[in-house]
Amino acid sequence: MAGQTRPTAPRAAEAEPDAPAREPSPRLSKAEQVYRELRDRILGGDMAPGTSIDKLALCEKLGVSRFPVQAAIHRLAYERLVTIAPQHGSFVARMSPAAIREYQMIRRALECEIAEMAAPRLTQDDREAMAENLRLQREAAQKGDVSAFYALDVAFHHLIARPLALAHAIDALEAARTHLERMRRLLLSPQGRTAQALAEHAALAQALASGDATLARQAMRAHLDSAATVFEQIFR
Repeated sequence: MAGQTRPTAPRAAEAEPDAPAREPSPRLSKAEQVYRELRDRILGGDMAPGTSIDKLALCEKLGVSRFPVQAAIHRLAYERLVTIAPQHGSFVARMSPAAIREYQMIRRALECEIAEMAAPRLTQDDREAMAENLRLQREAAQKGDVSAFYALDVAFHHLIARPLALAHAIDALEAARTHLERMRRLLLSPQGRTAQALAEHAALAQALASGDATLARQAMRAHLDSAATVFEQIFR
């Protein structure tokens, strides 16, 4: 959209002025509270793409001044979740199919590599944690609880990376996942998709548990390609 601007990286919010001097306050800053509220609503689908962000309404609802709201919006704009159009306002960023395909490419490259590296490094605790996660996924799928299944899906992928000390790669992966999150919720909506995802997760867990790095990479690639196929069916 013409005239849109993308702000520079925002500075971390300053601590509350009344925070104790001897130790940090456990309370979140007002800017952080607003940021989390908006981010959760955007990623959860409560604020649809293109929705105008009413700053005054947010101030009244959250009981804050305009500054924390503005700071949160600029932070979300830096993350490309919000679009700021000068003289027009701020809006929830639209889900561009081209951008989603690009984020899928980034996620595929990183997660396949992570699966290959993780397979020979998984401990017994890691394998047991995956088995428990799959058990809970199965329960959620049987109940038709898409929200619970989605949370377990995210946790399952985190477990795969747990044995690896890849802070920078994980940061890059999480950035891609953030933009895919709204789309991934849609991907679990079609009838039968949770059962399919569960079967793919089970196959992936089995490949990882085998310790075979090549097999783990292939299983991850098959899983992510399946999600990409569903995306193309929804957005074509």
